[in-house]
Formats: sequence, C-alpha cells, structure tokens
Amino acid sequence: MLKKLFSCLLVISFSGTLLAQNSSDDLKKKQADIQREIDELRQSLNDTKKNKKAGLGQLSMITKKLRLREQAINNINDQIDAIQSNISQSRNEIGRLKQELDTLKFQYEKSVVYAYKNRSNYDFLNFIFSASNFNDALKRIEYLKSYRQYREQQATSIKSTQLLLQGKIVGLESSQKQKNDALHVQEKEKVVLVEERKEKDEIVSKLKARERELNKELSDKQRADKKLRDGIMAAIRREAEKARAEAKRREKEEAALAAKRAAAEKAAAAERAAAEKSSASEKAATPNPNTTAATTTAPKPAVAKPKSVFEATPEGVLLSDNFEKNRGKLPWPVDKGQIKIHFGPYKVPEIGVTGNNPGLTLETEEGAPVKAVFDGEVISVFEVDGSSAVFVRHGKYFTTYSNLNGVSVSRNQHVKAGQVLGKASTNGEGNGEIEFVLMQDTRNLDPEPWIRRR
Repeated sequence: MLKKLFSCLLVISFSGTLLAQNSSDDLKKKQADIQREIDELRQSLNDTKKNKKAGLGQLSMITKKLRLREQAINNINDQIDAIQSNISQSRNEIGRLKQELDTLKFQYEKSVVYAYKNRSNYDFLNFIFSASNFNDALKRIEYLKSYRQYREQQATSIKSTQLLLQGKIVGLESSQKQKNDALHVQEKEKVVLVEERKEKDEIVSKLKARERELNKELSDKQRADKKLRDGIMAAIRREAEKARAEAKRREKEEAALAAKRAAAEKAAAAERAAAEKSSASEKAATPNPNTTAATTTAPKPAVAKPKSVFEATPEGVLLSDNFEKNRGKLPWPVDKGQIKIHFGPYKVPEIGVTGNNPGLTLETEEGAPVKAVFDGEVISVFEVDGSSAVFVRHGKYFTTYSNLNGVSVSRNQHVKAGQVLGKASTNGEGNGEIEFVLMQDTRNLDPEPWIRRR
C-alpha cells in the first residue's frame, strides 16, 4: 500500500513538473523569436539611419519594434506568472511531502518500538507454537514475513520521500532564481522600451519637419498607385479576353470532334443495318438490339464550368491550386527588406497622412534583386512614372512587382520561383523600394498572409 501511494505521488509530481517545463519552454521559444525579430529590425533601422533623412520606413520599423518590445515584456510577465505558479505548486508539494514524511516516521517509530518489545526469539517462537493448529501456525509465519516486509517498505518509503522532498526544495530554489532573473530581464526591457519611445519621438519630430515633403511624396505615390492599378486591370482584362477566346476555340474543336465521331458512328450503324437486311429473312424480321444500341448515343455528363475564366485549362487549374497551397509559405520578393506601408487603408497620425495601398510597400537596399514569388508567366511589362512594373500570372492569381529598373524578363516568358525579375529603384531617401501587389482575378488581396513570416 505504501509503495503504491508513493508511486502515485511520484507520478503526480513528475507530471506537474513536465507540464510546467513544457509551458516554460514554449514561452522561452516565443521570447527568442521576438528577440530575433527585434534584432533584425534594429539592424535594418541602423542601415536606414545612415541616410540623414527620416522616412516612413524608419517610422514603420520603430513602431513595429516598440510593439515587439511590448510583446517581449508581456511574454516575460507570462514567464514570471508560470514560474510563480510552479513555486506555489512546489511549496504545496513540499508541505504535503513533509506531512507524509512525518506520518511515515511516526508509523515506523511505532513498528520499531513494537519490534523492540518483542525482540527475543522466544517471543516469536511462542507466537508460532501457540497456534491452535498447523494451518494457523503457517498463517502466523506468513504474517511475520509480511510484517518484516512492511517495516522494510516503511524504511524505503521514508528514504524515497526524503529524496523527493530534497529534490523539490532544490527545484524551488531554482525556480526562485529563475523568477529573480526574469524580473531583472523585465526591468532591462522596460528601460530599453523607454529609450525606444524616445527614439520614435525623435523620428516623428524629423518627419514633422519634412511634413510638406512627405505629403508630396505620398501624393505622388497615390497617383502612381492609381496608374499601377489601371495597368494591372488592363492587363487582366486582356488576359481574360484571351482566355475566353481560347476557351471558345477549344469548345469549337471539341464540338467538331464530337460531330465527326457522331457521323462516323452513324455511317457505321448504316453499314451494319444494310448488312443485316441482306442476311436470312428470319433474322431480318427480328429486331436487332445491336442496331438500336448503335444508333442511340448516351448523353454526355455536364462539364462543370470553371469558377474563373483563367481556369479554363487543366494547366490553369493546377497552377491556381498549387499557388493556393503555398499560402503563408511564399518567399518574399526581396531577400532583405521591411514593410514600409501595409496593404489597404493606412494612416500616419503623427503627421496626419492617410492613403490606401494596393499591396505592400517594401523598403530594401537600392538595386536589390527583386524575385518572382512563384512559378508563372510574365503577362506584361509596363511603365509607371519612369520605373517598370512586371506582371506575372499564376493561374487565376497575379503578382505585380513595381518600381523596378533593369528588368531582366519579357512578356510571355515563363519564370520560376526565385527568378530575378529586375532591381529595386530608389525611393528618394537613399533606400530601395518596391510595390508588391497580389490579385485573384480582379480582386485585390492582402499579400502579407501569403508570404512567409520573417
């Protein structure tokens, strides 16, 4: 009984420790991921600061860095709460183990006293030989053996409980140290957060000094975005017309083939009917089931129309499916870069600027190679305010890479994922910048959920 009880205590204790360890490991992994993002942002921010002009890219990065720093502090709070919970659990287990140890010691003390009082061989022999019969004597012998084993188990349980208690005390001391270390790290993070807020205030101050210039820059961007949208929609319309024409051509070919097959079947049926008429009269009088079957054409199952005109071919369907399967796993169009302006309506309250972005504005190094995010076909290469835009089709999906120079692909060229399309043009602030737009048919999508997290 004691052995079973101790085993249960050991299992419960181990399970609680294992769960706490898994939770702690998850929080530490999350903290490491956040810190890695912060380090990458710090490096990118330092690179952009080499340019004297403060830009929206710097503001976007420092804002994101502040958000990540706050996440890091909150994550440390979660770690501290988890450690405190582990400390409380350890204290409860230590109290329970001490109580269990006291009970075991008391029981063992009683059994020792009893054994001391009945320590002579005479007492044991007298206990056995005083049995009323032989079977009773055997039972008394078994009882004495069981009692001796019980005392041994008591001693073993006391030692095991003492070791378990000692381990819990060591674990408690370790948890206390972890909590103190986490509190220390948290205080350092809070100090850094204050410094980063000051850094943001400095950038905002510089941006306000350039407010007129930035407003002009964003007004130019909005005009360029409209031209980009118009160019994209025109290219999609042309492709849709081509796809419809191709679908009609395929339908005509299939209809001609079907008519040709029907005519051949009809001629064959006529030949069989003529042959049957020239056969014996008793066979001619009997309707020939084969003739009837030959002249009857089974209706063809209705073919489901494609959901998109760009999926009128099996190749288009396959490419669309493969593109969809890679949602969240597509590579970035640039190796190094940060999101300067996110997709959709945006607002920069610090300088009172608003807009509506058709894709992601990515800030990178000037002249950085811009790469296709997926296999596809270059549908169009067109100009937008002195720079180039490359429009690539992936089934019913389209990606556009704008603000390029040195374009290295041409229309109707098939490209592979990772193939260089051109180079990032300057944004006027000493950095490179591109617009990355994603479309599904004529619907504008947010590219951010489709590309990998960095």
